[in-house]
Amino acid sequence: ETTRSYPIPPHFNHLGADVNRGLLLFHEAKPLGDKGMDWLKIHLANLCGNDKVSFNDRVEWADERLEKVLKVADDPLEHTDLWFEADDPFQALATCFEIATATRSGSDVSSFKTKLPTHQDGSCNGLQHYAALGRDEFGGAAVNLTPHDRPQDVYSAVLKLVLEKLAKAEEEGNELALILKGVVNRKVVKQTVMTSVYGVTFIGARDQIRNRLRERKGQMNFTETYDVKGVEEKVTECSKYLALLTLHSITDLFNCAKDIMNWLGESASLITSLNLPVSWVTPMGLPVVQPYRRPTSYRVNTALQQVTLLDLGDQLPVHNTRHRSAFPPNFVHSLDSTHMLLTAIQCKKEGITYASVHDSYWTHPGTMDKMNKILRDEFIGLYERPILEELAHSFERRFPEIEFPPVPARGNLDLQLVRESKYFFA
Repeated sequence: ETTRSYPIPPHFNHLGADVNRGLLLFHEAKPLGDKGMDWLKIHLANLCGNDKVSFNDRVEWADERLEKVLKVADDPLEHTDLWFEADDPFQALATCFEIATATRSGSDVSSFKTKLPTHQDGSCNGLQHYAALGRDEFGGAAVNLTPHDRPQDVYSAVLKLVLEKLAKAEEEGNELALILKGVVNRKVVKQTVMTSVYGVTFIGARDQIRNRLRERKGQMNFTETYDVKGVEEKVTECSKYLALLTLHSITDLFNCAKDIMNWLGESASLITSLNLPVSWVTPMGLPVVQPYRRPTSYRVNTALQQVTLLDLGDQLPVHNTRHRSAFPPNFVHSLDSTHMLLTAIQCKKEGITYASVHDSYWTHPGTMDKMNKILRDEFIGLYERPILEELAHSFERRFPEIEFPPVPARGNLDLQLVRESKYFFA
């Protein structure tokens, strides 16, 4: 994977489950400073699933529950209603302990030293990178590349478009739209939106949506009475229909991303037509080669059994289809890993403790504002480069016999607005 950096400990690390993360602390304690206590409260709200509102509302939410937080810290097994209900209960519990200790530390909370990591997460990060690549003003606004009073939710934005399409089809008497009336919610479309950046296929989207509809089939407005098999067939039919609406809505919202995906896929097909793997160099200078080849198998007969062996050598023919489908997500992964590493390097230069889990960046609550500035500066600096043009020029130099399609046109998104967007990472 081009976007993953893994810790040396194989089991107990911050990429692990919630219980692992809830136990881990930074080695060095640092003071909360002026805004650190607010960041602890925002962190608790995020862990409890209250992350779709403004930062001020999250602080207010935590303040309203301060008495509960103190009781949890004193006796977590007696007072379970707050942290048991959190999305990440053990991290929420650790944050309750820290808020309680800081609150009781004295009048000057800003001098309280903590080792607890606090997080800032990208907003559907893959689509953020696509929007920046294409200077997509409309799509960028949906994934918080531009400033807003409260965080924008891309899943709700896609859902709105899907519901508009369903309402129109319902007016026209479409049977499937009538069955789905009142059934489709954010959760139904979320996974498909999330995986669209990874090149989810129609079949994949259909399966994702079918799983969600199965959970809600009791609410579906069937026009006839079906047996178990009939219900399943109707759910599948509705899933196909809804998958198409969802994919079309994603394209409507992120048309620049779709153009870039298509350009990357077409370029991959042209390169693999020469029986060569797709390769590129990231903005940090890391060379990447996609390994996909068509394996061959052969059987070896022994005295006891027949063994099938796979030949996975570099001399095998390249797998054209896999290269085409994998290149867009792999290329964007290499860009989000570049952003992560550039942020890590700059944090180290400025003496800020930093860790990351893919697009979730961690630091002390007292240095959160500094890390936020750094990650925005590094993102803007990365995308001020003509990345797609550089990639196209490298392809043209390396494969002069191929006529590549032109790079997709850019939109009018002002990247400098990322600095003003509070919810770019939140």
